[in-house]
Amino acid sequence: MKKSFRYYLQKLTPVQIIVLYYSLAVTVSVVLLSLPIAHQDGTAWSFIDALFTAVSAVSVTGLTVVNTADTFSVPGIFILMFVLQFGGIGIMTLGTFIWLVMGKKIGLKERRLIMTDQNQTNLSGIVNLMRQILLLILTIEAIGGIVLGTYFLNYFPNWQDAYLHGFFTAVSATTNGGFDITGASMVPFAEDYFIQFIVILLIALGAIGFPVLIELKDFAASKKGKYRFSLFTKITTITFVLLVVAGTVIIAALEYRYFFSGKSWHEALFYSLFQSTSTRSGGLATMDVSLFTETTLLVMCALMFIGASPSSVGGGIRTTTFALNLLFLYHYARGNKNIKIFNRELHEEDLMKSFVITLMAILLVFVSVIILSISESFSFIEILFEVCSAFGTTGLSMGITPDLSTVGKIVLMILMFIGRVGILTFIYIIGTKEAKANYHYPKERVIIG
Repeated sequence: MKKSFRYYLQKLTPVQIIVLYYSLAVTVSVVLLSLPIAHQDGTAWSFIDALFTAVSAVSVTGLTVVNTADTFSVPGIFILMFVLQFGGIGIMTLGTFIWLVMGKKIGLKERRLIMTDQNQTNLSGIVNLMRQILLLILTIEAIGGIVLGTYFLNYFPNWQDAYLHGFFTAVSATTNGGFDITGASMVPFAEDYFIQFIVILLIALGAIGFPVLIELKDFAASKKGKYRFSLFTKITTITFVLLVVAGTVIIAALEYRYFFSGKSWHEALFYSLFQSTSTRSGGLATMDVSLFTETTLLVMCALMFIGASPSSVGGGIRTTTFALNLLFLYHYARGNKNIKIFNRELHEEDLMKSFVITLMAILLVFVSVIILSISESFSFIEILFEVCSAFGTTGLSMGITPDLSTVGKIVLMILMFIGRVGILTFIYIIGTKEAKANYHYPKERVIIG
């Protein structure tokens, strides 16, 4: 039996193995979250609740069918933090750490798995990359937890509760998990700009991409003028910042005469900034988003659909995909066959991947909306918002998640899982090893448009 299982694993592609590992992670999470010690006394807990929560935690989404604060005990909260860590950093990052601790040699097969999990294009320095990612994220979470925990002493009666909330918020924000143990997300701190600033910073650090953080660290340690950022970092950072700024401005403008009516400029600014940042994949909110107008909710759907950056804790089509699509449209309209930016030329394969990812994502969202429109009795905007939130592994909700039917919950679980492993990974599941054709047919043009 053992031999046959090993033989089966050897037949799988790296992509298929990664999906298998994440499926096993969901299974283990269901078991851990279903332990009696993880729940408060008298809590109702079904298998579908356990499965949905596990998928949401492993995919670091934050959509939940139960109230986390009322459902989980303190041990359960720590288990949930562990699962969020597992899903946020990535299976292969934690796996690499365990292999290194055990003294296991990391061979070519393991390196290919790491490369697949982190969307890397080459094997060079892949193990060192995993070390840096783990160290960076744990450092960010530790500093965030200490700062928030210390500040929360002003809110909670004892230091145990203060630091529990501080570290859980730091882990949830950094991994873009979207879970909370306040029972009302960040609404209790809607007027505390210090807490909001720290959470916004943690969400951004988790969503902007691990390679970007590593390059920023290397830049800080280098001599001025001696460091050159990669094209990936330049495109990712600019796109990420522009999306946050544009989202903030658009939300503020659209809600100026509605939700923000009667509010001060700084209240409107922080409400807009926090919700815009959270659509990157954060999932935490300082208000009930259902109070926004439909136009604003549609904008937030678009932002969640785009999601975070590649090789980060977030989902969606990713910021670089969105940027490459815009660059392609711009240059195609100008008649340019080659796309040049920052003194570099983009690969045609990357442009093709961006198109495939976007088209597949639109199809997934479209089909999911149709299914939920049939199985659920909610409005179109509520369904679309929930679907985009699940696909972008965001976790923002208009409050309909607990009332979804079993069919609706299954659809969202599939979307969350795909959002975590990535569209390309999802497409490659059915694929085998790449094979180049040794023959070609005559080419023929097709009328387009």
